[in-house]
Formats: sequence, C-alpha cells, structure tokens
Amino acid sequence: MADVEFLSTRQAALRLGVSLGTVQNMVENGALEAWKTAGGHRRIPVSSVDAVLAKRKGGAAAAGDAGSHLDILIAEDDSTLQMLYRKTFDRWNLPLTLRIVANGFDGLLQVGQKKPDVLIADLMMPGMDGFEMIRHLRANPDLSSMDIIVVSAIEQDEIAQRELPANITVFAKPIPFHELKGFMLGRLAARQRPPH
Repeated sequence: MADVEFLSTRQAALRLGVSLGTVQNMVENGALEAWKTAGGHRRIPVSSVDAVLAKRKGGAAAAGDAGSHLDILIAEDDSTLQMLYRKTFDRWNLPLTLRIVANGFDGLLQVGQKKPDVLIADLMMPGMDGFEMIRHLRANPDLSSMDIIVVSAIEQDEIAQRELPANITVFAKPIPFHELKGFMLGRLAARQRPPH
C-alpha cells in the first residue's frame, strides 16, 4: 500500500487519540494544517499530525519513575504565572513532574498522550477555555477520577452559572500555593501507603 499523505479528520482524531470535535477545533485554530476537498471534506497532511505528536512526546519526555512522582499538568495562558508555578513547584523539592500548556487544546493533547495525576487549570484561556476542556475530560469515563483543580480570577457565582462538572476543586486567584502544596503532599502520602 502506498504511503498515505493526507488523513481525514476521523483518521487524524484516531492517530492523535482525541475526539473528532477536538481535531476540527485544532484545524480552525491553526494547530493542524488542513485543506478542503471539492466535496467540503477536510484533509490533514500526515506531516502536520506527526508534528503535533512529536511536540507532544517532547513535552512528556523524562517523566522519571512514575511510581514515586506525581505528574502535574498546568493549563495557564499567562506566561508570568507559568513561570511562577514552575519556580514555586521547584522550590518545594517534591517528586513532581511539571508540564505546562497555554490553552485547552494543548491540555487535551497532553492528557491524551499521558494522563496526569493532577490537572491545574485556568478557566479563561484563548482558543479552548478551561470550561470546555474540563467538560471534554469529564465526558471521558477513563478520566472521570482524574484530580482537577481550577485556579481562576472569575467570580465564584459566574463559575457556578457556567456549570463546571462535579468533583472539581475551585480556588480563586492569586494562586493558593499553600493549599496546592498541601494537596500534592496528600497525594504523595496516599501513594506511599501500601495497598490493602
């Protein structure tokens, strides 16, 4: 069989391990290149899908020993806050692996590549916001137990009106590092307990 150069949105979704809607959003936001056939069907170059996969692998490399490490994914578009997260988490000297993305699309891609132990998400982000990303994640039964923490400047009543899925911890900005550290210590302690 000849090498395939282009994929349909469904084939691209399968290859990336994301939903059809996510692929369509990625095309609309320029994360994936695509063109339309005369019949209106999207065709995505294999090279564009492979580039996304390669970028994803680079972000997930060097995870260390998964048994003793917590894998933390942070979705935050503010570069100053990204740096603050990185510096503060480094200072804690805890066995944490940190991945940071700037929007909901990249968050979904990273979760598809490797499910984090904890997702910390902002709600207001460009492209796909935190509300939409969290709804996508909670719709997947395999991810229903993943710890999700929201850290947002949005007022609590506005968050309530937009209806986040259940079992999500919500903190107001500024980032509550004291609470986050306590949460991480609790998760690490639970890992070290022998199974019953």
